[in-house]
Amino acid sequence: MKAMLLAAGRGERMRPLTDHCPKPLLAPGGVPLIERHLRRLASAGFENVVINHAWLGEKIESALGDGRRFGMRISYSAEGTALETAGGIANALPLLGDAPFLVINADTYCDFDPGRARSIAAQMAAADQLAWLVLVPNPPHHPAGDFALRNGLVHLEPGAPRLTFSGIGIYAPGPFAAVAHGSAAKLAPLLRTLIATRQVGGEVHSGRWVDVGTPERLAALDAELRGAPVQAPTITP
Repeated sequence: MKAMLLAAGRGERMRPLTDHCPKPLLAPGGVPLIERHLRRLASAGFENVVINHAWLGEKIESALGDGRRFGMRISYSAEGTALETAGGIANALPLLGDAPFLVINADTYCDFDPGRARSIAAQMAAADQLAWLVLVPNPPHHPAGDFALRNGLVHLEPGAPRLTFSGIGIYAPGPFAAVAHGSAAKLAPLLRTLIATRQVGGEVHSGRWVDVGTPERLAALDAELRGAPVQAPTITP
């Protein structure tokens, strides 16, 4: 099974920190966000990871290389101009192959076990599902949430309590094949179409998850992580 780390965003809310450093290379606790994901993926047995990039993408490639030091192979999907989430995934399909794959937003911090993606993919196949979303309790900055969850199915019933999409999902490649190669496309409309046909499963992750979307949240996570030993070396962008 392959994994994809989404790393193409400009990080506007993080400026000026992201003026000269790609957001996924910001390093709370002294370790870049994207490196934390790579090390978790390597520990879970992932051998092939695809990373898309646009803004300062050459710095991401320079920092991470071909993946050998993580015990994996990293392939890059360069976009030039960011293609949004669904467009970025569609653009990377030739690298991802024909089997379901795990996708993670590279600018988040989360302790979800990526090794579970394989068993989830098997559950999806048995239930004829094309996507599986990891949802989290709504953080203070996103109190309305994104999707509701009932009996393992993601839905959008009006008035139902909603949870926040973590940016972690397992997807079959089929739904992205309809996105024109190289075109920008958001993920939410594609998911809503699949939700309407009951083809999206999901679960709630109650562990640690941080959307590192502002300098304030970055500083808070940095302070939290500095209180514990750092296991991985720092990458200098």
